Amino acid sequence: MRAAVITAPGKVELQNVADPAPGPREVVIKVAAVGLCGTDLHILQGEHAPSLPIVPGHEFAGEVVAVGSEVSELTVGTRVAADPNMYCNECRYCRLGRNNLCERYAAIGVTHPGAAAEFVAAPVANCVRLPDHVDTQDAALIEPLSCAVRGYDVLSSRLGSRVLIYGSGTMGLMMLELAKRTGAASVDVVDVNPERLATAEKLGCSQVALSAGELDRSGGWDVVVDATGNAAAIQDGLERVAKAGTFLQFGVSDYATTATISPYRIYNQEITITGSMAVLHSYERAAELFATGVLDPQVFISHRMPLAEYPQALEKFATGQGRKIVVVP
Repeated sequence: MRAAVITAPGKVELQNVADPAPGPREVVIKVAAVGLCGTDLHILQGEHAPSLPIVPGHEFAGEVVAVGSEVSELTVGTRVAADPNMYCNECRYCRLGRNNLCERYAAIGVTHPGAAAEFVAAPVANCVRLPDHVDTQDAALIEPLSCAVRGYDVLSSRLGSRVLIYGSGTMGLMMLELAKRTGAASVDVVDVNPERLATAEKLGCSQVALSAGELDRSGGWDVVVDATGNAAAIQDGLERVAKAGTFLQFGVSDYATTATISPYRIYNQEITITGSMAVLHSYERAAELFATGVLDPQVFISHRMPLAEYPQALEKFATGQGRKIVVVP
């Protein structure tokens, strides 16, 4: 089969690789679409993936074309989306129910061959059936949505909260959509990209601005979410949290990114600083939300590109063009 392969830091190639074969409790999926994510860029930079080469792609959906010898839950022809995360279920963090912090963490498209290919293997336990009305290509959005659902699990935000989101790319917009549905009194969005801010306005945020300083909120925001991973945005956001408020680090930063905090302010104003990493018991809930129409795929997916243009798709994504870019093998 044809697959995109990250062979070394900064280098991605289209190659012919062996078709995957299902293990006893696995299925093989013909990929309908795979979404590009910041994690893919970090892997391309030589971060996150334990070793190269690797076929990237962890946001995907498709049709089952083969099942393992011990699989009875799914049959050939079933349309599914799949949670890419795979846990050992034995380490301390798995036993505590914090599987996303697994000491032997593995994931399709990170440590195992991913879906930037014609076919991909996945554990049957990770697969979610798609309802008839959900387009298979669109269902690649379920994985990033599941990360956003996890973010709101961490926040446990109260009704009537004033929310500020840095970044109006795919993840920032998903956090916006969920904030509207979790009872936020207002949701303001900041981005340096006017085109992306226009989408946030279209989705019904309260205010948009190129910087938080342009917004009239002298007392700060109850919830501040960084969905950029950018050092300047993070530093600014930490200063915008209201008393008793929460700052959520949701965007994925480079390893070397740092920010400065004031310990006295955290103590004196009872500010919470927390993070949300990947997916935890949120994939099936995201699939259910997606099926109810919580997101409009036509708004969120800005580009659909062929597998042969995967390197160009990565370049486009890296320069901040569009919203969600999906590759269709």
